[in-house]
Amino acid sequence: MLDVSYSFYIVAAIAVLITGISKSGFSGGMGALTVPLMAMFISPFKAAAIMLPILCCMDVLSIWAYRKSFHRKNLIVLVLGALSGIGIGALTYSYVDADDIRILLGLLTLLFGLSYFVGNQKEKKQTQTSTPVGVGCGMIAGFTSFVAHAGGPPVKFFLLRQRLDKTVFVGTNVAFFLIVNQVKLIPYAWMGQFSAENLLLSLLFVPIVPLGIWLGLKLHKIIAPDLFYQISYLMMIFAGVKLLYDGMLPLVW
Repeated sequence: MLDVSYSFYIVAAIAVLITGISKSGFSGGMGALTVPLMAMFISPFKAAAIMLPILCCMDVLSIWAYRKSFHRKNLIVLVLGALSGIGIGALTYSYVDADDIRILLGLLTLLFGLSYFVGNQKEKKQTQTSTPVGVGCGMIAGFTSFVAHAGGPPVKFFLLRQRLDKTVFVGTNVAFFLIVNQVKLIPYAWMGQFSAENLLLSLLFVPIVPLGIWLGLKLHKIIAPDLFYQISYLMMIFAGVKLLYDGMLPLVW
């Protein structure tokens, strides 16, 4: 095991629980906490490698609940873009500054999240989005998910404005990241990210996953659609601030 304080295991366990609740109930958002919290004790790269198998377990459990509740066309469009984005990320990983990606993505995410609360009522109604926009968002999501574990905002940018049924919205997110995270396992393994120590730590936190997924599904059922969308946009604002903070912190220190 890692030579770290017990605080790491407590903080990481809480972060995994929150991520499970967020992923199954609200299509992510609070999951942006996990890697940064772990990174207070270990390197961000190690934290990301530990989290990927855990995220895959969350995806598998979540997809069962949403197996009949996802938007097929949106999913296909996003995945087509994401596959190319993951490929670009794998080929350029050693040349890309992940902090620059976090800053740019954080700024865009924050502005989009704030636009919901400062815009007029018309902007909050259902808006049709084009296939090229979906492919582009999927490509950005695949790329940023690979290099910075921050693929959620581009997907939400594409889906939120469509004002889908809340269950279909979450289900489409769950199905998308089920595919993306499974695909990411291949280049991550090729790059040697899954050491015995990392996998053992992943296994240690896996028992927390079912509890987080169950709590998220319960909350999803009882929250009204309007409140659900307000929470989703608030999560985007939170994710944007967190990405900006994580990206700018090395510049400050």
